[in-house]
Amino acid sequence: MRYCLRCGYPENHPLNIIFDDQGVCSGCRVHEEKDNLDWDERGGKLATLFDIFRSETGDNYDCVLPVSGARDSYFIVHTVKNVYGMNPLLVSYNRHFNTERGIRNLAYLRTLLNCDHIQMVISPETVKRITRETIRRLASIYWHVLAGQTVFPVQTAVRYKIPLIVWGVHQGTDQVGMFSHTDEVDMTRKYRFEHDLLGLEAVDLVGGPEGLTEDEMLPLAYPHNREISEVGVRGIYLGNYIRWDSKAQHEAMLDLYGYETAEQARTFDTYNDVDCQHYSGLHDHIKFLKWGYGKVLDHAAREIRLRRMTREEAIEKISQYQDVAPPDRGRFLEWVGMKDKDFDACIDEFRDPRAWSKDSKGKWTLRDSLANHRDDPGTDEVALGKVEDCEFRITPNKDPGADETKNKILSKGFVPENHSS
Repeated sequence: MRYCLRCGYPENHPLNIIFDDQGVCSGCRVHEEKDNLDWDERGGKLATLFDIFRSETGDNYDCVLPVSGARDSYFIVHTVKNVYGMNPLLVSYNRHFNTERGIRNLAYLRTLLNCDHIQMVISPETVKRITRETIRRLASIYWHVLAGQTVFPVQTAVRYKIPLIVWGVHQGTDQVGMFSHTDEVDMTRKYRFEHDLLGLEAVDLVGGPEGLTEDEMLPLAYPHNREISEVGVRGIYLGNYIRWDSKAQHEAMLDLYGYETAEQARTFDTYNDVDCQHYSGLHDHIKFLKWGYGKVLDHAAREIRLRRMTREEAIEKISQYQDVAPPDRGRFLEWVGMKDKDFDACIDEFRDPRAWSKDSKGKWTLRDSLANHRDDPGTDEVALGKVEDCEFRITPNKDPGADETKNKILSKGFVPENHSS
């Protein structure tokens, strides 16, 4: 396996990646734009764009903001509302894998930033059937979440005639350099289908072994092009106009709003995905079993590019977390109603042969790892150099008695009147 000599990403990255003559990947090269672009000028361009979409009469929302109880939600809402003065409508897809912590974070988000918020919740039994279907077809426990998170904001924009949706950062740009920041690409149906949905639309699940119907899949179906065109819906990414640094952004928002962070099973990043029972656990382990690397490399590659981690330090983090067994596996299989051997058989079908080999006894072995490439020639020449340490905070739990290992579908998300950040 070939690995980027700077960030360590492998050549089999599912979003596709290329290497230049120095052995540096396309993601690293596009990331260099962050240190060269005039971000003040780009921020001004964003302000002009917002002015175009701002409601002239004030009788409607200015934009739709997809949010959750983790990731960059606080930064996105704070920036759009408090920095640029927009009036957003917050929307969330309920993933059914919620932690109590994530529900609290979301409650504090809408309360402290004083925003209207709507959420879509699909029937629990339907979600289980969808999940069993996508495990068999795609080895994915997370398809329904990706489908819901990327379609509900568009459905809401069409329904309420709000033409602008503001997303955070484009994953393809930030990870593999799929686009330049100056391309200013929009969120599209095509990108959602090919990458977020792994080439499977909601209608494709109708009539399979789980007997899903068109009516049951309708909540995850993309609006018709005619409806989108009539409203003029457009989805932009803040990362094209703001120098995106997830860790620094989180820490600025933690200082302002004091939301909750937490240790994760399979990565050192304590800020992202604390709202989900399975994202940094079983979901990430499946990613590792498919591609030979997990979320810890995504986070390490990001920190290398932002000069907070060396490649050698990244390899140590990967060695520490890569083989950690997901503690949530048993809970998930009980919830979805599958046996271990049936689940494993579905995952094994999707192992990338570039990353994994299987012997005559059925045992799988990782063919290669970044740990085997510590001393690859050329790494010193392309290294960026470290400018600061990479430490992540753990903030206080606002409800120490809550069981954070138990799935929670719905909660009032109570915030006391004497709340403080």
